[in-house]
Amino acid sequence: MSTLHPQTAGLTPAACARIAGGRLVDQTPDEGIGLVHGVTLDSRSVMRGDLYAALPGANAHGADFAVQAAGSGAVAILTDDEGADKVAAAGTSLPLVVVADPRSVLGAVSAAVYGTTDLGLRMIGVTGTNGKTTTAYLIASALGALDRRVGLIGTVETRIGAERVPSVRTTPESCDLHRLLAVMTERSVDDCVMEVSSHALALHRVDGVRYDLALFTNLSQDHLDFHPDMDDYFAAKASLFTPERSGRALICVDDEWGRRLAAQCPVPAVTIARAHGPGAVGADYVVESAHTGEFVLTGPDTSLRLRSALPGDFNVMNTAMAAVSLLMLGHPADEVAMAVLTDPHVPGRMERVGPSGSRVPLAVVDYAHTPDAVEAAIAALRPGTDGPLVVVLGAGGERDRGKRAAMGRAAATADVVIVTDDNPRSEDPEVIRAAILEGARCAGTHARIEEVGERRDAIARAVEIAAPAGSAATIAVVGKGHETGQEIDGVVHPFDDRDELSRALSARLGADA
Repeated sequence: MSTLHPQTAGLTPAACARIAGGRLVDQTPDEGIGLVHGVTLDSRSVMRGDLYAALPGANAHGADFAVQAAGSGAVAILTDDEGADKVAAAGTSLPLVVVADPRSVLGAVSAAVYGTTDLGLRMIGVTGTNGKTTTAYLIASALGALDRRVGLIGTVETRIGAERVPSVRTTPESCDLHRLLAVMTERSVDDCVMEVSSHALALHRVDGVRYDLALFTNLSQDHLDFHPDMDDYFAAKASLFTPERSGRALICVDDEWGRRLAAQCPVPAVTIARAHGPGAVGADYVVESAHTGEFVLTGPDTSLRLRSALPGDFNVMNTAMAAVSLLMLGHPADEVAMAVLTDPHVPGRMERVGPSGSRVPLAVVDYAHTPDAVEAAIAALRPGTDGPLVVVLGAGGERDRGKRAAMGRAAATADVVIVTDDNPRSEDPEVIRAAILEGARCAGTHARIEEVGERRDAIARAVEIAAPAGSAATIAVVGKGHETGQEIDGVVHPFDDRDELSRALSARLGADA
């Protein structure tokens, strides 16, 4: 991450105050302290020349760490009235930019500091409950195949050309986002493809960014720990599709939320739907699946026979949306057809792990952590499974409790369901498992349901059940995908589903040799 810092001209604290619409409290000596060359809201990440954004938080106020920020080289502090009082009490003499809601102006200030108010790169934003990561990877991969220099920002990683940095969250904080966009501009990136979460839209993380093209994949239950209801969740997503935030839209109208968005969208919008589905009538592009992974995309003056590079019927629509995105961006149809054939290798998304062979079950790890995504993952694996289809899943603690039973019901479409722990955080994992188990047992299917709390043991149990059927069986470990840790009681323990599943398969093969 240390290399991802752009060169900036620098702004005075007074200029930052004008942009923020706030007041400047200048406490510095007559000679001043310097220009603002960067912005951060993490006191541990402050570098010399930074504006430290001291925001109010759930457990502490950022101003509580003002002394630490000053010691690391901050030249000014952006905060609210409460924060200003805290800074004064701490005896820190940095200039203060004081506004009522500092988070709401952080994007505008960051854009000015990093010079990203007029970007020289195309911006493509992808939002939706499921499919954001895969669709973003598909678009980025296809653009790369067309010899475009691409940046990618999302759940798994930030990528600028060949440089990759693991992501902390789906969409970075606005100060980090503008810093990354400035680096991309310096490095002559042509296109930036990024995931845009509902949290990011609600919390001003993408303020100061306007997307040339914004995509909506779908909407289903998730994040109702953050949003009070589905209407609020939808409203957050819909706020991306306004003239202030995007120039054009591509909307999948397979679900009611997509159709609602298309009906109210105030920016020029193109719609896409599956043939014979509820959104097909009147859709601009229609997707008709043919054989496994193959489909026909029909639109205005266009009919393309395409193939998804990724497994699963749901990836047909993800690939179709990537193809239409490129068409909307002006790329010729024949080039698009070739470009989307490129396998983007999306970490933790229907990712096959372990050895292959007649004695080995198909084993995949997927990030599916919503009811719809779990059901879609199982449905995608079912056609190639002649033996038992075994799914391992849990649910995150301190997150949307209402979806847990629904995830259990979705998982019960498999032959064997092993309910285990995901990231329990500070919740009682047994309580989380109980909700999933109740949903699975009430699903009315013939699935065999087991409870194995320790995730490592649950994965080993799945291998034990599936192994006798060899390659006829399938194991799907869902929920965590690319994640490399498991959070329990505030501690993140090293844990990667892909490594654990691979080890369990190898151990079983060795035992059977």
